[in-house]
Amino acid sequence: MEVARHERLIAKGGCRLELDHYLEALIRKPGAFPGATALEQARSAGKFTPVHDAWWTAAVKAHGDTEGTQALIEVLLMARHIPHEHLVAGLATALRAGALTADAVALEARKAAPTEDEPAPATSSALATGQPPATVTFLHEWKLNHLPPDTRPLPSVTPYDQLLRRRASGGDHREGEVQ
Repeated sequence: MEVARHERLIAKGGCRLELDHYLEALIRKPGAFPGATALEQARSAGKFTPVHDAWWTAAVKAHGDTEGTQALIEVLLMARHIPHEHLVAGLATALRAGALTADAVALEARKAAPTEDEPAPATSSALATGQPPATVTFLHEWKLNHLPPDTRPLPSVTPYDQLLRRRASGGDHREGEVQ
């Protein structure tokens, strides 16, 4: 069973830090995140993109330094379960919509993932060709659009109305019952 895979370093005394290995510690100490060596290495490797930076800047502006940085770290933790390109697409869509929470990014990233019965969503190259940008769908709307049709009959109060008429006409009373 493979536990980890690291690239081989050529330079003697070199060090390569994987940002993902530090996220649990950084979420508890978000003030250490901006100056982290692992973050700089992730940027230079292209794993921490300008979209990440733009979303982080907006989240910090909206929620403050600590909460905005913690939200970004929550997004980065999602990369363990969501492919990188889907996560970046989710960040971009959430940023355009002003949805600056990790939950919104997760929903948009999952929407960016193609399913078996639908084609892949438009990418940034499609946006450059003049197609409209994607919009954020709220979770309750998405669930309602994906529910099967309700075939149950509409509720009726007719049986209750019949009971009220019987009672009003004085029928069907038991002895000793007070009206």
